[in-house]
This record gives sequence, structure tokens and C-alpha cells, in this order.
Amino acid sequence: MTPEPRVAGEQFVQSLSRGLSVITAFDAEHAAMTLSEVAVRTDLSRATARRFLHTLVELGYVRTDGRLFSLTPQVLRLGTAYLSGSGLPQIAQPHLERLSAELGESTSAAVLDGADIVYVARVATRRIMSVGITVGTRFPAYATSMGRVLLAGMASDALDACLASTDLVPLTPSTLHTPDDLRAEVARVRENGWSFVDQELEQGLRSLAVPVTDPGGRVVAALNVSASMAANDPADFVSAALPPLQAAAAAVSADLAHTA
Repeated sequence: MTPEPRVAGEQFVQSLSRGLSVITAFDAEHAAMTLSEVAVRTDLSRATARRFLHTLVELGYVRTDGRLFSLTPQVLRLGTAYLSGSGLPQIAQPHLERLSAELGESTSAAVLDGADIVYVARVATRRIMSVGITVGTRFPAYATSMGRVLLAGMASDALDACLASTDLVPLTPSTLHTPDDLRAEVARVRENGWSFVDQELEQGLRSLAVPVTDPGGRVVAALNVSASMAANDPADFVSAALPPLQAAAAAVSADLAHTA
């Protein structure tokens, strides 16, 4: 189910919205596209898509070989502005490094963007997913431990709206993907203060996450530890990783409070 369109206010600039939709049409599965493919993914006419693509080429955000279009590294400036301004990545990184060294596993921090989580900091000990994870990587929140921690920080009506506007597909045979199951799981996460996801995002991957909060107790980010299924028994993994993960999240929350 697709989300209902937002009602544009009088300050809304449609051309800017369309230009951003062209940029965000590119992703890992659509790294290079023809004009027609961009038009389809953005629901723009070919003529409109052409104008925006060639404007972005002139500005240096897109390159083309005459048939295919792809993003250039210059688009990283857009994300860098957020990362450098929020303070969270710089604060979280040293805590993630210490946590990873202590547990010998990969650690990450993420925030919620719509129905997705976005990685803002990461320490990788090894590649444990078929897809490489870097700062900026996005995954559906409903199928991830960090996502469920962030969803648990939502009010009930906001959670219902998020689930209603998300295409809840089973990514593996273990993925919880019905609204009722996910509401029940998010309620458990809210009560426990942590989330454990076992092979729901990708088979063979386990992940444990806890929230990072602001001084008012609002959930603003999540930290996680992830490991391969072969590395640990689920109960052993949780018992070993949860206390140091909670300590790291508490330290990040405290540091954020000091910079507020």
C-alpha cells in the first residue's frame, strides 16, 4: 500500500520536489537508468524527466553516457550536510568502536526516515550480509532490530499510520510481516527496551538493538550489534551482547544531552 499524498502548502515548490524525486529514484537496484526508466520510477513525463536529468548533469549530480544516467559522488554532499550537522554520527562512532572491540562483532547506529532506517555510523568486523552496509544504507524498519526499536518510540497512531503505508513483504521465511504481528512485537520491544531479530532481514543474520534517547526520553536513534547465525546461540548472543550494548547506548544518550 502506498502512502497517501501529502497536501502541498502555498510555500511548496513543485519543481524542487520533482528534482529530488529524480535523485532519489536511483538506488542499489537502479544505479544506472535510461530516461524512460527514470520517467516511470518518478511518474514524470519523458520530457519533464529529461529536463531534470540534464539540469542535474549540468550541476554535477548526475552523469550520462548518452543513454544511461547515474548519480555522481557529488550527491554525497547532501547527506554530509545532515551527518555533520546532527552530531549523532560523531558522538556514536567512538562508542561503537569500543563496543565492537569488546564483542568482536559489527555495530551500527541508525535513525528513522519514514518507514526505513538509515545507517548514520557503523563499525564492521566482517561482511555478514549479501549487501554491503555503509553510512546511508537503508532497510525497511519493520524487518530490522533497530527499526523496531525506533518504531517502539512512536505513538500508537503514528505506528499504525507507518505500518499502513508500508509494503510489508516477507524478506525471509522468518519475517514478521502482518500489521497485527508487528504491533505485538513492537509492544514487546517497547516493554523490554530492546529488540532481537533472528534471520528476518536476511537468512543467517541476527541483530540486537536498543534505543538512544534525548534528555526528554524521546527515542532519537538506535544502536545495534549484528552477527552471523553460526556465531552464537540466540540466547547466548543476547545475554552476552545486551549489557554492553545498553551501556553504549546510555553513553551516547548522555553525550547527546551534553551537546544539546
